[in-house]
Amino acid sequence: MRRHPFMQVVAITVAGTAIGTAVVLTVPWLPKQASSAAKPMDTLYDVLAVASVFVFSLVMAILIVSVLRFRRRHGDLSDGVPIHGNTGLEVVWTLIPTIIVLGAGVYSGIVLANVEDPKPGTKLVNVTAQQFAWSFDYAGTGVTGAPELHLVNGTPYLFKLHAKDVIHSFWVPEFRLKKDAVPGMTTSVRVKPIRNGTYSLVCAELCGLGHATMRGTVKVEDQATFDRWLQSQKATAPSVPGASGSGASRGGSS
Repeated sequence: MRRHPFMQVVAITVAGTAIGTAVVLTVPWLPKQASSAAKPMDTLYDVLAVASVFVFSLVMAILIVSVLRFRRRHGDLSDGVPIHGNTGLEVVWTLIPTIIVLGAGVYSGIVLANVEDPKPGTKLVNVTAQQFAWSFDYAGTGVTGAPELHLVNGTPYLFKLHAKDVIHSFWVPEFRLKKDAVPGMTTSVRVKPIRNGTYSLVCAELCGLGHATMRGTVKVEDQATFDRWLQSQKATAPSVPGASGSGASRGGSS
């Protein structure tokens, strides 16, 4: 006995969702987690990916069953049976995506609010982007224009982003956070690194012919290593009157 088309759609949807979910949750799509925001971001990604797999499987199941079960047979020149709209079906296919989209929006908002919640002991770093390089000013330290971003493991940071020419985008893949640096305005992003290592800061916004070369180095290290680096930056800083003061003032006022 042939199954009812509805049961065929359900069977194909369940099978497709199960297989797709296994693939989505098994394949390592993302780089290692190096910030406190990475885990909740990855969980959000997994949830949205599974929801997408379900929707894809449902649409493909309806398409496959419709083509195989209700296709016009060879030699059949008759018109199809006249039918009218199915109100119940229309309610269902409107309700399902509505629930998914609203749920995804609420969940995303909760994750974003937690990521952007100010943490005690936050350090301020001013990040300046220009074609095609990054520079960093550490507020209250007198260190300005540093070519590398050094961070202390476990310390929350607030990055104030500035752009001198065109729109750039601050992105460290392992941190899972990305924010545009826009000329004429200050944007910000909060990061708490949790894994020592060296990472790449990438400009993720097309900013000119040298966009592909706009890379920076991010080093997450322990406090002692950071302190030694900070002292070396102070020791090699050019002795320009008022230079340190202006950098510290800029960091403190942002």
